[in-house]
Amino acid sequence: MFYAFILVLWELLFRASIWPDYLFPSPAGVFSALVKGIYDKTFIIGLLVSLKRILLGYSVSLVLGVVLGLLLGSFKVLDDMAGPLLLGIRTLPSICWLPIGLLWFGLSEKAILFVVIMGAAFSIALATDDGIKNIPPIYLKVASTMGAKGPRRYLTVILPAALPSIVTGMKLGWAFAWRSLMAGEMLFVSLGLGHLLMMGRELNDMKQVLAVMILIVAVGITVDRAVLGKIEQQIRKRWGIISLET
Repeated sequence: MFYAFILVLWELLFRASIWPDYLFPSPAGVFSALVKGIYDKTFIIGLLVSLKRILLGYSVSLVLGVVLGLLLGSFKVLDDMAGPLLLGIRTLPSICWLPIGLLWFGLSEKAILFVVIMGAAFSIALATDDGIKNIPPIYLKVASTMGAKGPRRYLTVILPAALPSIVTGMKLGWAFAWRSLMAGEMLFVSLGLGHLLMMGRELNDMKQVLAVMILIVAVGITVDRAVLGKIEQQIRKRWGIISLET
């Protein structure tokens, strides 16, 4: 019902002719541009390129973030020194990393991946750190009593106990990674959805701009809800954080 209201309001604003058609197209015009982009495979190619980049960049971010979070949560001295710095770095807009990426890697895939990794890894690291800090002390005492030490302690106690927080960090990391990727793709020719967005702007084609934006939002929501959201829900049920009946 809410989305129907948005479409009706959009159509009414279009019919009011407050803005020219090329600046404020109708819902039907945007839908037509979306169908055309899918039919001629322009949007399909851009989507596949972006998904390939995000899969690689997000995977690296996940590994780096979890490892860094484990280190921060395990060593208080490191957390005291590096924790505030990482928190400050996380507040940086992802686009701030692009000049460094371009200087280090040039106009290449590595520059975009660098922006994605830097945009997501710290959120995952801080969430992992928080998860470890919030582990009930009794868990660690029981683990020590039963002889769980070293890697075994991390694999059987610390990581499972911190997993709900890690998954929350994964969701935040995904949002930052997806935004970072779009920012990187928009700033130089690289194919991908971000590039298609800028092409629409350069061609003064608002229909394409809005169609690509809808596609970007759809992918972001789908991964967050259908993939990471399901994982989070199952883990919370398994850990007894939410009722099995919900």
